[in-house]
Amino acid sequence: MILGAGASVAAFPQGDRNKKKLPVMHNLVETIGLADLLSDAGVAFEGRNFEDIYSSICGVPAHVGLTSAIDGRVAEYFRQLALPDCPTIYDYLVLCLREKDVIATFNWDPFLWLACARNYWHAKPPTVIFLHGCAIVGFCREHKPISMGQMGRTCGKCGKPYLPRRLLFPMGNKNYTDDPCIAAQWKTMKSVLEDASLLTVFGYGAPVTDAAAVDLMSQAWGSPHQRVMEEIEIIDIVCEEQLVKRWDRFIHSHHYRVLTPARVGETSTDFFGSLVAKHPRRSCEAMFHQNIEAEFIEDNPVPICGTFDELWKWFEPLWLAERQK
Repeated sequence: MILGAGASVAAFPQGDRNKKKLPVMHNLVETIGLADLLSDAGVAFEGRNFEDIYSSICGVPAHVGLTSAIDGRVAEYFRQLALPDCPTIYDYLVLCLREKDVIATFNWDPFLWLACARNYWHAKPPTVIFLHGCAIVGFCREHKPISMGQMGRTCGKCGKPYLPRRLLFPMGNKNYTDDPCIAAQWKTMKSVLEDASLLTVFGYGAPVTDAAAVDLMSQAWGSPHQRVMEEIEIIDIVCEEQLVKRWDRFIHSHHYRVLTPARVGETSTDFFGSLVAKHPRRSCEAMFHQNIEAEFIEDNPVPICGTFDELWKWFEPLWLAERQK
């Protein structure tokens, strides 16, 4: 599963626990509060995408202090975001997938990491890959393979503290091989894409500014003619025609599903209509029996629960079957 900013916006339409809004690139300056920094430096920002603004000042000697201040303010904003006490879409994501599965996220926010942590003792989480880094996740480069963990804690291998990685890069210089920590995440990403049988894209628009990332994923996935039995599903607010065009390098023929809001103007997305939510912890098996074995199967949709006790109780039979297996 690939997550973009749209996934976090859909999961927290009213903001985090403290009502702090989730910014996206077109409103990041206003949401985080960068207008004063840009105005004081004489940088025009109104009506401009944040990545365009950042790229125009990054590497300019006169703006070294400005870029540093923006880096710090953005990281601090995301670092302070907190999960609500009730189950969120991110909790469902973590519980609906197994250890063999992978969530790769482009988001800086800490929600996925925190959701894995608070559900850990009930079910081991899927592998998580931070393709652009994460505000609360640091890395230790003292040994190989490079390890990651929550900042403020120490590496279990060498005892040294986890160090933060840079979050912001200019549009024309998103080199995923220069930083060994990010390069290690992309190496894992390429490996799992090569072996994946089901790919879900949730709220990631594959923007032009991420062309290098989409190229890397496409190379790992291979030609659609090589993936004739795989399935891709896309959860987004964009219409189906645009989504199919955007992801045509990954789609073979009719082997795709698109999930968009039921009514025009909604900001939430239909995660609960996805294969992951309709067949929690068994999505690939369900797809195999339905598409390969041509069997009629029944959905086992995860219910929308108000408390974690209710949610964990519903999953217990699935976990029990896995332990017995």
